[in-house]
Amino acid sequence: MKRQFVHFLTKMRGQGVSPLKVSKKGAFLGFIGGFIVIGILALFTSISSVVWVMAPFGASCVLAFVVWDAPLSQPRNIIGGHVVSTAVGLVISHLMGDSILSLALGVGLAISLMHLTRTTHPPAGADPIVVIMAGSSWSFLFSPVLIGAVVVVAIALIINNLDRERIYPKFWY
Repeated sequence: MKRQFVHFLTKMRGQGVSPLKVSKKGAFLGFIGGFIVIGILALFTSISSVVWVMAPFGASCVLAFVVWDAPLSQPRNIIGGHVVSTAVGLVISHLMGDSILSLALGVGLAISLMHLTRTTHPPAGADPIVVIMAGSSWSFLFSPVLIGAVVVVAIALIINNLDRERIYPKFWY
């Protein structure tokens, strides 16, 4: 038993250094992409009575513009992950309201369903929390979620492919 516990703890040391590559061009494209996406969504919010931006989109921008070639950064994952997770949050919210259990269940179910639908997108794991705590209506699924995720992907398609060394997306389905 003690040996198993020691083995369990030693696995937490890790095995090397981060494989992430740092470049000035990557940092610049990340800045430009995030600036444009959030700027557009914030502008739409300011000129309409509809909320177009939510915090998880900032995290989606990190993946879409800096770790653009990762499987979890692809259009299917950005759009699908946000839609699946928000739908879960809305169902839980409307069935259970805002509670500790509904928040935990919403995030747990969203993670499971994103995995089962091959739409895993880590920032979308926060969507049920946003939806449940705000008591959002079903329209939230369309705006800001679907439209915002499509804006992230549309700008990622443009910005990432302006770089001759990038091919985005790596896959659609």
